[in-house]
Amino acid sequence: MITLFHRSKTRSTRFIFLLEELEAPYQIRHVTTRSHDGTGEVDAANPHPNGKVPAIADEDGVVVFESPAIALYLTDRFPKNRVGPVAGEPDRGPYLSWLSYYTGVFEPALMSKFMNIDVVRVTAGWVPVEEAIEVLAGALAKGPYLLGERFSAADVLYGTTFAMFANSALMPRLPLIEDYAARVVSRPAFARAQSLD
Repeated sequence: MITLFHRSKTRSTRFIFLLEELEAPYQIRHVTTRSHDGTGEVDAANPHPNGKVPAIADEDGVVVFESPAIALYLTDRFPKNRVGPVAGEPDRGPYLSWLSYYTGVFEPALMSKFMNIDVVRVTAGWVPVEEAIEVLAGALAKGPYLLGERFSAADVLYGTTFAMFANSALMPRLPLIEDYAARVVSRPAFARAQSLD
């Protein structure tokens, strides 16, 4: 049994989506977190070291936090539905790369744009968001998902983010990206997650 430490309308909602895709046994534990406006407080029951969400705990007490780590842990732990390539599969390397690219490049690029901070290319480990979108669009031009025909937990991370910022000035509008986001959030597991959020 997985416990998802969750706050509604946050990035942890996408892990309800992933858990539904995996058909994994789970429970949701609602926690409080600090809000962007400074209100709220960290919930002592939340195992995330910064009091954020998402975080998960497995039945044996293993705690995992940060989205790519949670995605990898869950897809390795529950491989039945093949939502993440396991070690030895040809797509494993690209899968790990896209998970890492999410927090190593894509999220920092979005936050830089949101905070109106120029990306210093010599020192930053990420690129301007427009360049990151070009890389992602190049991958998506080869198939409906980041791993081609195969839907994976990487698509849960990127697709839900694209859907969230669909009408935002943070990202350039590209039909390829918009179609991808719509494809990801049209999955039945996403609808179930929204109803449980």
